[in-house]
Amino acid sequence: MKAIVQSTLAALVLAVFAQTAAAEVRVGFVNSDRVMKEAPPAKKAQQKLEKEFEKRDQELQRLAKQLQGMQEALEKNGMTMAEGERRNKEREFNELNRDFQRKQREFREDLNQRRNEELAGVLERANKTIRQIAEAEKYDIIFQEAVYASPRIDITDKVIKALTEAK
Repeated sequence: MKAIVQSTLAALVLAVFAQTAAAEVRVGFVNSDRVMKEAPPAKKAQQKLEKEFEKRDQELQRLAKQLQGMQEALEKNGMTMAEGERRNKEREFNELNRDFQRKQREFREDLNQRRNEELAGVLERANKTIRQIAEAEKYDIIFQEAVYASPRIDITDKVIKALTEAK
């Protein structure tokens, strides 16, 4: 729905600009996804997140292996164990599984929150850079979302280059 509204708005804006035949209109397009993947500040933010969450990720992997080992042992030896011992092992497995799922959920929530914080900073820098390019090169409008944009009006490479040089 959002894409339809934006596309309709873009078409409307372009139609209005088309009617003003007296002035030439400069239109640009920036692929935000490419900027957020390829620009050095975005890559740096991703590396920062990976480093920040590395230990927790390793802990989750260790717990997952431990759970898998416990499950395999229960499946393999469950029939030969005494009833009480089997119940204790199942209870221990279930407790560890709940702990694992809780830690995994918290990890995802924390990671998503931090990713949003980091990417918000990158997006702010990218938008500032886009504005600077627009003012310097006299663009009337620059779109960041479009169903289609001709390579002729795509200034994504300029934005990535400007962000690279702004280190």
